[in-house]
Amino acid sequence: MRLLLLGGTRFTGRWLTQAAVARGHHVTVFHRGSTEPGLLRERGVEHVLGDRQVDLSPLRGHVADAVIDFCGYFPRTVAASAELLQDTAWYGFVSSVSAYAPPLVAGVGEGAPLHPPQWPAPDAEVVSGGTYGPMKVACEQEVVRRFGSRSALVRPGFIVGPWDPSDRFPALLRRAVRGRVLVPGAPSDPLQFVDTRDLADFLLQLAERGQGGVFDAVHPRGTTTLGEVLQLAAAAQGAGPVTPVGADLSWLQEQLGDRADTAFPLWDPDVGALHEVAGAAAKAAGLRSRPVADTVRDTVDWDRLHPDRRKDGLSEADERALVAKLLP
Repeated sequence: MRLLLLGGTRFTGRWLTQAAVARGHHVTVFHRGSTEPGLLRERGVEHVLGDRQVDLSPLRGHVADAVIDFCGYFPRTVAASAELLQDTAWYGFVSSVSAYAPPLVAGVGEGAPLHPPQWPAPDAEVVSGGTYGPMKVACEQEVVRRFGSRSALVRPGFIVGPWDPSDRFPALLRRAVRGRVLVPGAPSDPLQFVDTRDLADFLLQLAERGQGGVFDAVHPRGTTTLGEVLQLAAAAQGAGPVTPVGADLSWLQEQLGDRADTAFPLWDPDVGALHEVAGAAAKAAGLRSRPVADTVRDTVDWDRLHPDRRKDGLSEADERALVAKLLP
């Protein structure tokens, strides 16, 4: 299969490129060249450099059997790529569960109401909490308009695992060694995500079959909790038991202000049951989820080797001060 990846050198794209090459496919990656410009070039991966926001001409005349779009955020640019590549047999678009209109209810599935496909202004192309979901919906519509049943809309939850550029999940795991760890809500609250490697394998399966549809790509609902993940993270780092200290997220936001968004990036009180997505269609279509312990261990191991990629989160001093207010 001739596979074209739009943005395939970071995170899930990186894993999918590796998996596709291992399975004998010819892979072309269209990207700006800012990340891994030589990824698996020695294994035959073709790199086409360009910025889809400005100019798609480097792809003009390119022939592929399947396209997977990892970096579609703006309807204008997704429409342009779908139009240029409309003779391709299949188009897979990586969207997000953020496409669903809040508040999400426990067990939400592919038939749930979506955001209205609009954003603050027709020319607004700024990704924010208020625009991300609606723009993903509008991008999906541009793909379906041109590919119909030849398209797959894959809506992942939080994507985690090795090579995570966001540092959301690695930062949470690092905090497990502090002993008393502040958590939003309760330690028994569900935590749901998808391992980047499982997502990559699933996308590749869909491309190989040319399977269309809408799929919420998440770990099975009810698989793990926040407290369990922290205990696994502590064990993976050779630390002692964790004592999670629950706090209302609104209280944490009052205490930290704008810093709460970076300190607790996996939670949004306005969204609803963000960690209880059903994911039935993806599971039926072949999404397989590795054990949570494997994801945690592998992420810890990768993070230990890449401290330069860490971002500012909740400092140990801030965490101790907040815990002291709750447990004087």
